Amino acid sequence: MKPLKEFCLSVVDLEFMPTALRVALVVGSVLFVINHGSALLQGQMTRQRWISGGLTYIVPYLINIHGQYTIRSLALGSKRKSRL
Repeated sequence: MKPLKEFCLSVVDLEFMPTALRVALVVGSVLFVINHGSALLQGQMTRQRWISGGLTYIVPYLINIHGQYTIRSLALGSKRKSRL
């Protein structure tokens, strides 16, 4: 359970956030346009679509955080092994 707790804490890690926010903005915007662009232009955005649109940005953020967390964990693990 410790890795899950550490990952959850990394979601708000100030070291990870700038990169994750940039990725979420770019990737999320592309996905938003693909999935919701026509509904937005036609004025057909429902509450459910807005919720889905928000998740469109959250998912790339979390995926990027996971990648950064994994790299950090692997780097720390290899440093620990080299000390033994």
